[in-house]
Amino acid sequence: MEKETLWNGNYWRVMVANFALFFAFYLLTPLLPLYLVERFDATKDVVGLVLSGYTLTALLARPFSGFLVDTFPRKRVLMVCFALFFIFFGGYLGASSLLLFTIVRTLHGAPFGALTVANSTMAIDVLPSSRRNEGIGYYGLSNNLAMAIAPMAAIYIYRLTDSFQLLFWLALIIAGLGMIVDAGVKPKEKTAAEERSSADADAAGRRSSWGPMRMDRFFLLRGWPLALNMVFFGFCFGVISNYLAIYSKEVMGITGGTGTWFLLVSLGLVASRLQGAKALREGKLVQNATEGTIISSFAYCIFILFPNSFGYYGSAILLGLGNGHLWPAFQNMIISMARHNERGTANSTLLISWDIGIGIGVLAGGLLSEKISYAAAFWTVAVSQLAGMALFLLFTRPFYLKRVISH
Repeated sequence: MEKETLWNGNYWRVMVANFALFFAFYLLTPLLPLYLVERFDATKDVVGLVLSGYTLTALLARPFSGFLVDTFPRKRVLMVCFALFFIFFGGYLGASSLLLFTIVRTLHGAPFGALTVANSTMAIDVLPSSRRNEGIGYYGLSNNLAMAIAPMAAIYIYRLTDSFQLLFWLALIIAGLGMIVDAGVKPKEKTAAEERSSADADAAGRRSSWGPMRMDRFFLLRGWPLALNMVFFGFCFGVISNYLAIYSKEVMGITGGTGTWFLLVSLGLVASRLQGAKALREGKLVQNATEGTIISSFAYCIFILFPNSFGYYGSAILLGLGNGHLWPAFQNMIISMARHNERGTANSTLLISWDIGIGIGVLAGGLLSEKISYAAAFWTVAVSQLAGMALFLLFTRPFYLKRVISH
């Protein structure tokens, strides 16, 4: 049988749009704390409060966005989310006070959270079913490339121009270009048999619960072990990504290496996604997930056990390699536990869990660092990652293998 084409026009469009939305996001992320201090004379605790609002609203929006993309035409939901995401960048240009900026930044998180769910679900829809596992793995490359390039570009542009306004304009323009690209996506039309199958599955689910607004319209209940694992992994990344610069300076004596650390993580992510594509294509999801959890565990352990340049930069590469295997495998696994009309919910479930973990990590990391030490915070990270690995190997993996749905 002839192999189905992976790199079709629709898939290219959602990939480019995804790169644009994350590029616009990461273009502002590294310099917003500096902007708040210089422009509004904000204190450190106020900066943290302002920036945390974005994550909170993104987290709140995701379960509802999963419901929306599974209930209404996905292309329409996608374009509404992208339009709102684009418009809010203009709000930064007009925010003349700290209060106004806080409102804009906090509200901006909602369309971002919804858009990441809507666009990734559209990517799944336009992929040929025989290439879906592999395609989801490649799709994540657009996130990783944006994460690698955008922060460095932002810092270079700011050093060259000393203009935050230029960065806001660039983010607005890039988001607008991504929206235009996504507008050209043409979702596949369902056949009559597929429509009947989807309708029958939805009807059966509604009869077995409390109706269309039941809990599993917002959260894929049968995928809860995968979600719990993601909370553990998100917690670890939340601590290391937010307190890395301070820990490396105060404990390791490394200054100015944060950008290089994140670049190495991104390169590891890209390399592992390319290397793991064959395994995903062959359906070896559990194998990829297992390798990812083990490699990530080594990364966090090396980071805390070797407080020097070797542990610092070596952990970055290993963490990229581990997460590059782990993320597409977990995403494919939870999607394979969902029916066709639950793909958006499955996507949002995974992203919600990651966000919850990161949020807990940010709060716990700050508390542990303040009350005990930064070393205590990072030892907690290593223990949490090992606990997450044990949970996956002993419980989540066999749980998944018993409940996977064959599409």
